[in-house]
Amino acid sequence: MNKIIIGTILLYNTCLISCGIYSFTGTSIPAGANTFQVNYFENQAGSRPGSTVEPGLDRDFTLALQDIILGQTNLSLVKNSGDLVYEGEITQYSITPMTSTANLTAAQNRLSMSVNLRYSNANNEEDDFEQIFSFFYDFPAEAQLYDIQNQAHEVIFERITQDIYNATLAKW
Repeated sequence: MNKIIIGTILLYNTCLISCGIYSFTGTSIPAGANTFQVNYFENQAGSRPGSTVEPGLDRDFTLALQDIILGQTNLSLVKNSGDLVYEGEITQYSITPMTSTANLTAAQNRLSMSVNLRYSNANNEEDDFEQIFSFFYDFPAEAQLYDIQNQAHEVIFERITQDIYNATLAKW
């Protein structure tokens, strides 16, 4: 009798997962959405005081956002007419001193990045929003940007793209 009950529960759980009612990743893909598009996130950070222009930053961030959505959903990436559209610009990319030494020199620096996102759902305009997402990476003052850049971008991109994913598809 217990084997029948356990078998029934396992079959029921399998049906729930395969039918898309529940996802262990927390994804909540909007009804009718099968495709998404990520428009190029232009780097406009250089036009702001204190910001740095970093070649390739826009391309790398755009690809990172595409990758997280492809990796965590079954949505198809398209170049235009996507059901879900991600677009925006990089608005800040700067290094600022965070802590100082007794000699009034920087002991630690912070690389900060902000992205302005415009999200739209072609099937439900109530989901549309615009929001700024940002994160940072702290590093020793004696290190140069090129020394920590790959690791810093990995950390910053992972956090910002995960926050965007959560706001648009996980509804957290």
